[in-house]
This record gives sequence, structure tokens and C-alpha cells, in this order.
Amino acid sequence: MIFRRSIVAELTSTASAVFTVLFSILFSVGLVRILGQAAGGRVDNEAVFQLLALTSLTWLPVVLTLTLFISVLMTLSRAYRDSEMVVWFASGQSLVAWLGPVLRFAWPIVIAVGLLSMFVSPWSTSQIDELRRSFMQRDDVSRVAPGRFIESGGADRVFFVESVNFEDSQVRNVFVSMRSQGRDGVIVAAKGQIEVAPNGDRFLVLEQGRRYEGRPGSAEYRTMEFNRYSIRIESRPDRPLGERSARTKPMSELIAEATPFAKAEMLWRIGIPVASLVVTLLAIPLAYTNPRVGRSFNLIIAVLAFAVYLNVLNTVQAWVQQDRMSFGIGVWIVHAAVLLAVVLLFVRRVYLQRWWPRQLTPAYWRLRRSP
Repeated sequence: MIFRRSIVAELTSTASAVFTVLFSILFSVGLVRILGQAAGGRVDNEAVFQLLALTSLTWLPVVLTLTLFISVLMTLSRAYRDSEMVVWFASGQSLVAWLGPVLRFAWPIVIAVGLLSMFVSPWSTSQIDELRRSFMQRDDVSRVAPGRFIESGGADRVFFVESVNFEDSQVRNVFVSMRSQGRDGVIVAAKGQIEVAPNGDRFLVLEQGRRYEGRPGSAEYRTMEFNRYSIRIESRPDRPLGERSARTKPMSELIAEATPFAKAEMLWRIGIPVASLVVTLLAIPLAYTNPRVGRSFNLIIAVLAFAVYLNVLNTVQAWVQQDRMSFGIGVWIVHAAVLLAVVLLFVRRVYLQRWWPRQLTPAYWRLRRSP
């Protein structure tokens, strides 16, 4: 009992360290990516940390699953390297006896993965989708950040403003580069504002400025000065946001729809918590370490096995989404194959010294032929 409690304590300590490292990597990569999108005008500057927190929630199920796998793998590998497993086997215990302490450690995390996958991740994905859509539905000037060049939604204009007053939609010291019908134009103005036409169209009205227009490669350019110049803004902020994707819908809506996209999303949400339990069991036989081979060899093989598992699960999800495989088969076939591999690995480690009889090995026959 004391030894099993020490195993759970070591697993918990290792999992805390592994999760900290993985989450730090995820947080750093997500922060750089979202800051790059904010700098390019694709997301709202004020929503950077909100998007970062929501994105972290969407990846937590996979991170926790990988944490379970690596922590069990590292703990048992250390026991093999330090000859603790020799003491374990000499005391009459088998590798199967590790199932109890490992599952005792893993079940709260598996439940957390299930809750995150079923409820929290869809909610965070829907919040991210709403933030991005609402920002993209803004007019071009509302998306402009002072002091930076921002591309418009139609990718045919580039805006630069020195200052923006979002309360009354006033901009100061405006620079606009635009292309229309093969001609390039540059507009500079001292100020501008948003005006709404009676039919609902929105215009950026610039005041006290100049426009330069010409064709690339030609020396003919036109220069015009104006007191007022109107630019029609293509996007309409009052436009509906559109239909939500399957990733943003709760489980109740997915079950009610029963479309291929909904079934594929349900397969993924159900598959992640099941995979977290299966890879925990898989890590026990894969943790065997031969001191002559090296410490990192089994870890590399195990991480490759984990990557293959998730990639195959993604492939089956795509097949269900394309209606090439039924949901009833796809929801269990990958996990059943990995569970069969777990059983075979346990049989190999507990009952067999090798995968095939010694008489079938070339070394055996070379020894028999030697005088």
C-alpha cells in the first residue's frame, strides 16, 4: 500500500512538471500567433489575451492526454533504469499490478479531459469564432489600428491612420493605397469620418486631401486635390454572422442534427477522453527500458505511437465527415485496435520472453551448427 501511494505521488509530481512544460510551449506559440494576427489586423487588439485564454482551453484535452501518457511513461522508465522493477518482480508482483496505481492516478484527469472535450472546448471555440466574425464584420476603418498599415477585408486597400476616435468614427492623417481596374491610387487626407447613406451603405468621407493615380510602369499619373472624397466601405457591420460550424455547437445540437459533420465532431469529442485512458494503459508496457539501448529510445517510440494514434483518429473522423465510414464503426475501431495492441504488449512483457520461439531465431541455429 505504501509503495502504491508513492507511485501515485511520483506520477502526480511528474505530471505537474510535464503539464507545465507543455502548457508553457502551447501558451508561447499561441501568444506569438495571435499577436501576429493582431499586428496584421486580422483580430482585435483588445481581445488578444481573451483569444489566447480561449485557445488554450480548446487545446487542453490534447495537452492533458499527452501529459498522462508522458508522465506514466517517464515514471515507469525511471523505475526500470533504477532497478526498482527488478525488486517489484522479485517480490512476486507482475506488470499488471501497475494498473491499479496508474488508473487511480489517471481517472480524475480522464474525467477532466471528457468534460473539457464535451463542454468547455466547444464553448471556447464558439467564443473564438464569434470574436473573429464580429471583428471581420466591422467596417474597414473600425478595424484600423493607429500607427500601423492594415489591409482591408477585400485585400484591395491598405489603410494607415495616425489617430482614431472610435466614439464618433473620426480619423486623423489618413493614408489609403488602393488598386482598381489595373490602376494604383494613393490618397492622403488630413481627416475623415464614417457616413451612412439612406440605403444603408457606409462611406468613409475624407476631407482636405490629395489623390495620386496611375498605371504601374507608366509615367502618366494624375494628381487631384479635394475638399471631400467618399470611399464606399464594402463590408456591412450589421450583416448576420452566418451559420456556426459543428465545432462550436454543443453535444445536444450535434445529436439532434445527425449530419456527417455533426457525427464527425461527436466522434472526436468522444474519442479524446477514451484515447486518454487507452494511452495511459499503453504507456505501461511501452515504458520498458533496456539500459544498453539508451534512455530516450523508448520515449521516442512511445511519442511516435501517440502521434500515430491521434493521426489515425483524425483520419477516421475525416472519413465519417465524408460519409465514407459509418459513425457506429468509426467511434470504436481505432480505440479497439490500440487496446488490442495494449493486450499484446502486456502478454509479451508478462508471459513471453520474446515475440517468437527461440528455435525460429537465426542465432539459435548458428549456435546449433557450431562445433
